Amino acid sequence: MQHIPTLFITQSPLGGRGVFVGEDLPAGSFIELCPVIIISEADKKKIHETYLHDYYFLWGTDEKRAAIALGYGSLYNHSYAPNAQFIANIEEESILIESIQPIQAGSEITINYNGDVNDKSPLWF
Repeated sequence: MQHIPTLFITQSPLGGRGVFVGEDLPAGSFIELCPVIIISEADKKKIHETYLHDYYFLWGTDEKRAAIALGYGSLYNHSYAPNAQFIANIEEESILIESIQPIQAGSEITINYNGDVNDKSPLWF
């Protein structure tokens, strides 16, 4: 796992915990590279009965599997107006988090869990 050293977790006004940054970040900045644990299609169905339901990413080109991101990866909160994006690397079993606009020190980092920063469709969770 690799990340910028000023990331921190604290209570979020969006609910629960969130990932925040302690330094100003310009657009296009590397935030974190998260290895993932892949969950099979069969186990993905079981995860809906657990607390992990709200912490996984759809995985694979057909999105039939799931992935739990290590590091802070599964703690970024969702926004339809995100300041960061995630890029799934299926082959490397990792997720890259990068800023898509400037983020001020002390701000929460948010991503759109639909994968496309402009996708406003309802989430699965």
